[in-house]
Formats: sequence, structure tokens, C-alpha cells
Amino acid sequence: MDHVTEEHNRRRRKKEVLQSRSGKFSFSARLPDDVHGVFAGSMCLVKYTTDPLLDIRESILEMLQYAQGVCDWNDVEELVYCYISLNSSEVHGLVGQAFLSLCSS
Repeated sequence: MDHVTEEHNRRRRKKEVLQSRSGKFSFSARLPDDVHGVFAGSMCLVKYTTDPLLDIRESILEMLQYAQGVCDWNDVEELVYCYISLNSSEVHGLVGQAFLSLCSS
């Protein structure tokens, strides 16, 4: 399978997953105004989940994969700040666990 076909299939699967979970996402969140790095133009997605640690970890991986220009720890620190700012204090420990699990793997 060539690269173009793989990319098309990946996008189609992602779209199907999002469509199959209709009603479980919200685009009502907004990044803090003081985010100016590589994630400044990112879209926030509120997700209702039964496995927040796994979903936060997957979300972090997606952000790092798709963001252009992540090149140092300052960018990663800003991403941590975004997750902390966008989530309630009850989830902050899970955000930390998700980032640490990625750093140790």
C-alpha cells in the first residue's frame, strides 16, 4: 500500500471513529489567552470518557504528532499547561500521570 492510500485510510478511520462517538464530544473549550507557542492555534475538544488516563495519554500523543515545530521542553511544558488549564483539578493528577508515562516509555 502506498503512502497516499495509507494516509487516506488513516483519515477515513479517524473520521469514522469521531462519527461513531457523536454526542460525546464538545468544542466549547478554549485555550488560555497566554498560549503563544506551537499549540496556540490548536482546537480544544471536550471528551466524555470512561478511561480518562488512556484518553488523555492518546490526546497528548496526537498533539505531539500533529503539531508542527515541537522542538524542546518549553513546548512540552506549554502543552502540560494547556491540559491543566482546560481540565478540572480532579483530573490534574491524571494529566501528570499521562505525561510521565509518555516520558518513561
